[in-house]
Amino acid sequence: MDQNQLIEKIVTEVLARVGSAAAAPAPAAAIAAGAVSAGAVPALAPSDIAKYIDHTMLRPEAPTSAFDKLCDEALKYRFFSVCVNSGRVAYVARRLQGTGIKVCSVVGFPLGAMTSRSKAFETREAIDDGASEIDMVINVGLLKSGDLRGVEEDIRAVRRATRANTLLKVIIETALLTQEDKVLACEVSKKAGADFVKTCTGFAGGGASVEDLQLMRSIVGKEMGVKASGGVRTYKSALAFLGAGANRLGAVSSVAIVTGAEGSGSY
Repeated sequence: MDQNQLIEKIVTEVLARVGSAAAAPAPAAAIAAGAVSAGAVPALAPSDIAKYIDHTMLRPEAPTSAFDKLCDEALKYRFFSVCVNSGRVAYVARRLQGTGIKVCSVVGFPLGAMTSRSKAFETREAIDDGASEIDMVINVGLLKSGDLRGVEEDIRAVRRATRANTLLKVIIETALLTQEDKVLACEVSKKAGADFVKTCTGFAGGGASVEDLQLMRSIVGKEMGVKASGGVRTYKSALAFLGAGANRLGAVSSVAIVTGAEGSGSY
Protein backbone atom coordinates (compact mmCIF):
# COMPACT_ATOMS: atom_id res chain seq x y z
CA MET A 1 0.00 0.00 0.00
CA ASP A 2 1.53 3.34 -1.04
CA GLN A 3 1.28 6.55 0.99
CA ASN A 4 -1.74 7.92 -0.91
CA GLN A 5 -3.69 4.71 -0.36
CA LEU A 6 -2.73 4.72 3.31
CA ILE A 7 -3.90 8.33 3.70
CA GLU A 8 -7.21 7.53 2.02
CA LYS A 9 -7.71 4.48 4.22
CA ILE A 10 -6.95 6.39 7.44
CA VAL A 11 -9.19 9.32 6.52
CA THR A 12 -12.10 7.07 5.52
CA GLU A 13 -11.89 5.11 8.76
CA VAL A 14 -11.55 8.17 10.95
CA LEU A 15 -14.36 10.12 9.30
CA ALA A 16 -16.63 7.09 9.52
CA ARG A 17 -15.98 6.84 13.25
CA VAL A 18 -16.86 10.48 13.87
CA GLY A 19 -19.81 10.40 11.49
CA SER A 20 -18.75 13.44 9.45
CA ALA A 21 -17.70 11.93 6.14
CA ALA A 22 -20.21 14.02 4.18
CA ALA A 23 -20.16 17.12 6.35
CA ALA A 24 -18.17 20.28 5.87
CA PRO A 25 -16.63 21.78 9.01
CA ALA A 26 -19.07 24.06 10.78
CA PRO A 27 -17.79 27.62 11.15
CA ALA A 28 -17.20 28.93 14.64
CA ALA A 29 -19.83 31.61 14.03
CA ALA A 30 -22.51 28.94 13.58
CA ILE A 31 -21.50 27.28 16.82
CA ALA A 32 -21.50 30.56 18.69
CA ALA A 33 -24.97 31.30 17.36
CA GLY A 34 -26.25 27.99 18.70
CA ALA A 35 -26.74 26.41 15.26
CA VAL A 36 -24.43 23.53 16.17
CA SER A 37 -25.22 21.27 19.11
CA ALA A 38 -22.64 20.76 21.81
CA GLY A 39 -23.60 17.08 21.92
CA ALA A 40 -22.91 14.98 25.00
CA VAL A 41 -21.07 17.53 27.11
CA PRO A 42 -20.95 17.74 30.89
CA ALA A 43 -23.29 20.28 32.51
CA LEU A 44 -20.78 23.05 33.06
CA ALA A 45 -21.69 26.49 34.31
CA PRO A 46 -19.85 29.35 32.57
CA SER A 47 -17.55 29.82 35.57
CA ASP A 48 -16.60 26.12 35.50
CA ILE A 49 -15.02 26.53 32.06
CA ALA A 50 -12.21 28.74 33.40
CA LYS A 51 -10.08 25.71 34.25
CA TYR A 52 -9.99 24.74 30.55
CA ILE A 53 -8.94 28.16 29.23
CA ASP A 54 -5.57 29.49 28.09
CA HIS A 55 -6.26 33.23 28.44
CA THR A 56 -4.57 34.61 25.35
CA MET A 57 -2.96 37.81 24.09
CA LEU A 58 -0.96 37.48 20.86
CA ARG A 59 -1.58 40.79 19.09
CA PRO A 60 1.79 42.24 18.05
CA GLU A 61 0.69 45.79 18.88
CA ALA A 62 -0.47 44.98 22.42
CA PRO A 63 1.07 47.36 24.99
CA THR A 64 2.37 46.30 28.39
CA SER A 65 -0.89 47.46 29.98
CA ALA A 66 -2.72 44.77 28.00
CA PHE A 67 -0.59 42.10 29.67
CA ASP A 68 -1.22 43.61 33.09
CA LYS A 69 -4.93 43.27 32.38
CA LEU A 70 -4.44 39.73 31.05
CA CYS A 71 -2.75 38.65 34.28
CA ASP A 72 -5.29 40.43 36.49
CA GLU A 73 -8.15 38.66 34.68
CA ALA A 74 -6.38 35.31 34.92
CA LEU A 75 -6.06 35.76 38.67
CA LYS A 76 -9.63 36.94 39.12
CA TYR A 77 -11.27 34.13 37.13
CA ARG A 78 -8.60 31.47 37.74
CA PHE A 79 -7.92 30.59 34.12
CA PHE A 80 -5.65 27.60 33.59
CA SER A 81 -2.90 29.66 31.96
CA VAL A 82 -2.04 32.81 30.09
CA CYS A 83 -0.72 32.40 26.55
CA VAL A 84 1.57 35.06 25.07
CA ASN A 85 4.33 35.56 22.53
CA SER A 86 7.76 34.50 23.77
CA GLY A 87 8.94 38.10 24.12
CA ARG A 88 6.32 38.67 26.84
CA VAL A 89 6.86 35.46 28.81
CA ALA A 90 9.32 36.88 31.33
CA TYR A 91 7.01 39.80 32.15
CA VAL A 92 3.87 37.73 32.72
CA ALA A 93 5.81 35.01 34.56
CA ARG A 94 6.96 37.62 37.09
CA ARG A 95 3.39 38.92 37.44
CA LEU A 96 2.01 35.43 38.01
CA GLN A 97 4.80 33.94 40.11
CA GLY A 98 3.45 31.88 43.00
CA THR A 99 -0.20 32.16 41.86
CA GLY A 100 -0.63 28.71 40.32
CA ILE A 101 -1.54 30.20 36.92
CA LYS A 102 0.67 28.65 34.25
CA VAL A 103 2.47 30.54 31.51
CA CYS A 104 2.19 29.31 27.93
CA SER A 105 4.38 30.62 25.10
CA VAL A 106 3.75 30.31 21.37
CA VAL A 107 6.79 29.32 19.31
CA GLY A 108 7.37 29.84 15.59
CA PHE A 109 4.27 31.99 15.61
CA PRO A 110 2.25 32.56 13.49
CA LEU A 111 3.72 31.03 10.30
CA GLY A 112 5.76 28.08 11.53
CA ALA A 113 8.05 28.49 8.53
CA MET A 114 11.34 29.25 10.28
CA THR A 115 14.08 26.69 10.84
CA SER A 116 13.74 23.98 13.46
CA ARG A 117 16.84 25.30 15.24
CA SER A 118 15.16 28.70 15.52
CA LYS A 119 12.06 27.12 17.05
CA ALA A 120 14.19 25.10 19.47
CA PHE A 121 16.12 28.21 20.54
CA GLU A 122 12.91 30.18 21.08
CA THR A 123 11.54 27.27 23.10
CA ARG A 124 14.55 27.17 25.42
CA GLU A 125 14.41 30.94 25.89
CA ALA A 126 10.70 30.85 26.72
CA ILE A 127 11.17 28.06 29.25
CA ASP A 128 14.10 29.85 30.87
CA ASP A 129 11.88 32.93 31.12
CA GLY A 130 9.14 31.01 32.93
CA ALA A 131 6.95 29.18 30.38
CA SER A 132 5.76 25.71 31.36
CA GLU A 133 3.76 25.12 28.17
CA ILE A 134 4.81 25.59 24.54
CA ASP A 135 2.40 25.98 21.60
CA MET A 136 4.49 25.50 18.45
CA VAL A 137 3.28 26.08 14.89
CA ILE A 138 3.75 23.16 12.53
CA ASN A 139 5.69 23.65 9.29
CA VAL A 140 2.64 23.70 7.03
CA GLY A 141 4.69 23.94 3.83
CA LEU A 142 6.55 20.71 4.58
CA LEU A 143 3.27 18.98 5.41
CA LYS A 144 1.67 20.15 2.16
CA SER A 145 4.76 18.89 0.29
CA GLY A 146 4.36 15.43 1.75
CA ASP A 147 7.61 15.72 3.71
CA LEU A 148 6.33 13.95 6.81
CA ARG A 149 9.84 13.20 8.04
CA GLY A 150 10.67 16.90 7.92
CA VAL A 151 7.51 17.75 9.85
CA GLU A 152 8.28 15.12 12.47
CA GLU A 153 11.87 16.29 12.89
CA ASP A 154 10.67 19.88 13.27
CA ILE A 155 8.41 18.85 16.14
CA ARG A 156 11.10 16.65 17.67
CA ALA A 157 13.55 19.57 17.65
CA VAL A 158 11.16 21.53 19.85
CA ARG A 159 10.39 18.47 21.99
CA ARG A 160 14.12 18.01 22.65
CA ALA A 161 14.37 21.65 23.71
CA THR A 162 11.69 21.24 26.38
CA ARG A 163 12.04 19.99 29.94
CA ALA A 164 10.48 16.90 31.49
CA ASN A 165 7.59 18.92 32.93
CA THR A 166 6.98 21.06 29.83
CA LEU A 167 3.71 20.51 27.96
CA LEU A 168 4.09 20.66 24.17
CA LYS A 169 1.15 21.53 21.92
CA VAL A 170 1.39 21.43 18.13
CA ILE A 171 -0.71 23.96 16.20
CA ILE A 172 -1.61 22.19 12.97
CA GLU A 173 -3.37 25.21 11.37
CA THR A 174 -6.54 23.45 10.24
CA ALA A 175 -7.67 26.42 8.12
CA LEU A 176 -4.91 25.63 5.62
CA LEU A 177 -5.29 21.84 5.58
CA THR A 178 -7.27 19.21 3.73
CA GLN A 179 -8.85 16.35 5.67
CA GLU A 180 -5.90 14.17 4.68
CA ASP A 181 -3.48 16.83 5.91
CA LYS A 182 -5.25 17.04 9.27
CA VAL A 183 -5.02 13.29 9.77
CA LEU A 184 -1.33 13.26 8.91
CA ALA A 185 -0.57 16.30 11.06
CA CYS A 186 -2.15 14.62 14.08
CA GLU A 187 -0.44 11.31 13.43
CA VAL A 188 2.98 12.94 13.02
CA SER A 189 2.50 15.10 16.13
CA LYS A 190 1.66 12.00 18.12
CA LYS A 191 4.64 10.10 16.74
CA ALA A 192 6.99 13.00 17.53
CA GLY A 193 6.04 13.02 21.20
CA ALA A 194 3.75 16.05 21.45
CA ASP A 195 1.28 16.24 24.33
CA PHE A 196 -1.49 18.11 22.49
CA VAL A 197 -2.65 18.99 19.00
CA LYS A 198 -4.22 22.41 18.54
CA THR A 199 -6.47 23.69 15.76
CA CYS A 200 -5.34 27.15 14.68
CA THR A 201 -3.16 30.19 15.24
CA GLY A 202 -6.13 32.45 14.57
CA PHE A 203 -3.97 34.39 12.11
CA ALA A 204 -4.56 32.33 8.94
CA GLY A 205 -8.32 32.67 8.61
CA GLY A 206 -10.90 30.09 9.56
CA GLY A 207 -11.16 28.77 13.09
CA ALA A 208 -11.97 25.78 15.21
CA SER A 209 -14.90 23.59 14.22
CA VAL A 210 -16.77 20.79 15.93
CA GLU A 211 -15.96 18.44 13.05
CA ASP A 212 -12.23 19.18 13.18
CA LEU A 213 -12.12 18.61 16.92
CA GLN A 214 -13.97 15.30 16.58
CA LEU A 215 -11.55 14.27 13.85
CA MET A 216 -8.48 15.28 15.85
CA ARG A 217 -9.71 13.54 18.99
CA SER A 218 -10.47 10.32 17.12
CA ILE A 219 -6.95 10.26 15.69
CA VAL A 220 -4.93 11.04 18.83
CA GLY A 221 -7.17 9.03 21.15
CA LYS A 222 -7.12 9.49 24.90
CA GLU A 223 -3.34 9.64 25.09
CA MET A 224 -3.10 13.26 23.91
CA GLY A 225 -4.88 16.51 24.54
CA VAL A 226 -6.78 18.54 21.95
CA LYS A 227 -6.91 22.33 22.11
CA ALA A 228 -9.51 24.44 20.31
CA SER A 229 -8.46 27.91 19.26
CA GLY A 230 -9.85 30.34 16.73
CA GLY A 231 -13.44 31.44 17.25
CA VAL A 232 -13.84 30.43 20.90
CA ARG A 233 -15.76 33.53 21.91
CA THR A 234 -18.88 32.59 23.89
CA TYR A 235 -20.06 30.17 26.53
CA LYS A 236 -22.05 28.29 23.86
CA SER A 237 -19.06 27.88 21.55
CA ALA A 238 -16.81 26.82 24.45
CA LEU A 239 -19.35 24.20 25.51
CA ALA A 240 -19.67 22.92 21.94
CA PHE A 241 -15.91 22.56 21.54
CA LEU A 242 -15.51 20.78 24.86
CA GLY A 243 -18.33 18.44 23.87
CA ALA A 244 -16.56 17.70 20.58
CA GLY A 245 -13.41 16.48 22.29
CA ALA A 246 -11.37 19.51 23.29
CA ASN A 247 -9.87 19.59 26.76
CA ARG A 248 -8.25 23.01 26.44
CA LEU A 249 -9.51 26.26 24.91
CA GLY A 250 -7.44 29.17 23.63
CA ALA A 251 -9.39 32.41 23.83
CA VAL A 252 -9.12 36.18 24.02
CA SER A 253 -12.79 36.41 25.00
CA SER A 254 -12.21 34.34 28.13
CA VAL A 255 -13.98 36.75 30.47
CA ALA A 256 -17.06 36.78 28.23
CA ILE A 257 -17.07 32.97 28.18
CA VAL A 258 -16.95 32.54 31.96
CA THR A 259 -19.47 35.31 32.63
CA GLY A 260 -21.88 34.22 29.90
CA ALA A 261 -21.52 37.52 28.03
CA GLU A 262 -21.03 37.98 24.30
CA GLY A 263 -17.37 37.82 23.29
CA SER A 264 -15.33 39.41 20.54
CA GLY A 265 -11.83 39.16 19.16
CA SER A 266 -10.19 37.21 16.35
CA TYR A 267 -8.39 34.47 18.24
